[in-house]
Amino acid sequence: MATLPSQVLGVPQPEWMSDDLTMLEDMANRFMEEEIAPNYERYESQEIVDREAWEKAGSAGLLCASVPQEYGGVGGTYAHEAIITEAIGHVGVDGFGIALHNAIVAPYILHHGSEEQKQKWLPRLATGELIGAIAMTEPGAGSDLQGVKTTARKDGNHYVINGSKTFITNGQNANLVIVVVKTDPAAGAKGTSLMVIETDEVDGFERGRNLDKIGLKANDTSELFFNDVRIPTSNLLGTEEGQGFIQLMTELPQERLLIANQAISMIERALALTVDYVRERKAFGKTVLDFQNTQFKLAELKSEATMARVFVNHCVEQHLKGELTPTTASMAKYMLTDLQCKVMDECLQLHGGYGYMNEYPIARMFRDARVQRIYGGTNEIMKLLIARSL
Repeated sequence: MATLPSQVLGVPQPEWMSDDLTMLEDMANRFMEEEIAPNYERYESQEIVDREAWEKAGSAGLLCASVPQEYGGVGGTYAHEAIITEAIGHVGVDGFGIALHNAIVAPYILHHGSEEQKQKWLPRLATGELIGAIAMTEPGAGSDLQGVKTTARKDGNHYVINGSKTFITNGQNANLVIVVVKTDPAAGAKGTSLMVIETDEVDGFERGRNLDKIGLKANDTSELFFNDVRIPTSNLLGTEEGQGFIQLMTELPQERLLIANQAISMIERALALTVDYVRERKAFGKTVLDFQNTQFKLAELKSEATMARVFVNHCVEQHLKGELTPTTASMAKYMLTDLQCKVMDECLQLHGGYGYMNEYPIARMFRDARVQRIYGGTNEIMKLLIARSL
């Protein structure tokens, strides 16, 4: 009988794991197994998930689960988003980009948008009619968001946007993009604003190529170009210009916690798959698990993963209470993703030559894991943020 990723560590359920979240966990895992996994090889080869899959996720209540019901969501909390995100990792369909759509894009509108903006965009994000992306990174500005060059110039009752973005998750599918711009280039961080663009409603917006990545092939990641894109001034997120940097800093801790949830779910899947493999694989007349080196390696990984799981659960609890600090979120992001890459490497090694073969899931997981230490703020930036708290 196969080892279940959710049970490989044996950590008790956290106190915040209610009955309705347990039911959501079962439903989300079943949806990923039945609706996404059978098509996932095709999504990987075409390097994009079909829009139909997004719409099915919307119909199943797996989009915008933490959005209140009056805006088309399920009315849940971040715990609902964590459960859905971990189902993606446990089933192994990591390129399905709904976690960013649910727990990063939608909260910007929910927390910082006007009532009119929430009514206009959130219900359509919840059905999958709109697929969300957030355009922060530029060819010359990654972790340093103050270095953004894309501008939004006011022209009557419109803004005119010019610039380019790169490495944008959901970039080919997205038809609602939150864009980080400078409304006052001379004002530094205080001149930063967020603009919401419905890409089907504007001229001058262009998608570049679907970028050729090492891993997460099923997730479309793109360059975006804005050439005199005109949007109404009502598409400014918030009540006034210059609030963008504060809005970004407010939402980044949840993004970093989300990455930690992604990491722990992939860690659990890698360990489950590897335990099953070494139990079956024979070498020198005994199973690979019978070798002391294998036992010691897995004992080390299970111990570190158990501590990581307890910490992630703690961080979710803190976040649900409104008490998760940026420092703690940075710790979770950096520690979990560093551990994730270590686990993938060690588990691949225990698979031997088969671990290097693409038909074995551990090979894909090894590739998919590497970006986790980069996006959402590099782990080096996380250490700088943590150091400031000393």
